[in-house]
Amino acid sequence: MTEEQTAFQRVITLSYTDVQVGKHGIDTAQFLEATDGTVNMFDLFGSAAFSVVQSDMSNNVSKIRARFLENPIEYNTLENLMAKEAHLKRRLATEAVLWLKRGLDFTAQSLEHSIKNPDEELTVSFSLAYDKTLKPYHNFLVRPIFNLAMNACPWRKDFYESIGVQTDESIQLMRSWLEALLRLIAKLDAVFDKNPAYLKH
Repeated sequence: MTEEQTAFQRVITLSYTDVQVGKHGIDTAQFLEATDGTVNMFDLFGSAAFSVVQSDMSNNVSKIRARFLENPIEYNTLENLMAKEAHLKRRLATEAVLWLKRGLDFTAQSLEHSIKNPDEELTVSFSLAYDKTLKPYHNFLVRPIFNLAMNACPWRKDFYESIGVQTDESIQLMRSWLEALLRLIAKLDAVFDKNPAYLKH
């Protein structure tokens, strides 16, 4: 195991492949722990421009965790958390789940496109993913900030070296991580589709 690989494992302390999904939904505590690692991964980009992406996701994680810690048993899954919060006047955690899902979708699609297109720099992969995921929900003030971040992506070679994804084995590990994340996103998409009231704040 190389030093670069241990660096990736140190950031991603819990993989999305290990997040349990039961009959009542996605385990809240595990999902938040796995997402902490994703948020921390942006540190490896080495660009202050990405702080806006990282900060947005981190703030949403904090809002969900605050609600979860009020009653870890009652809010044991994201689905239960949102269902129970639906009766409240302010559904801050539900809104945070929505925006975190969008941010994670952006991240997942960016990295998935990058892995499938090894000749493209990260700027291309992240820009394409931004256009499909977050951009439709951003206003004219926010879009330039995110476009700046997309253009500030590190060189592909440097980034993959920093996270230790260079061998066939490590690439497959990352693919599994991404596939698990995309499955969780799809499950959350289905929840919001089934409960349109969750989108009203």
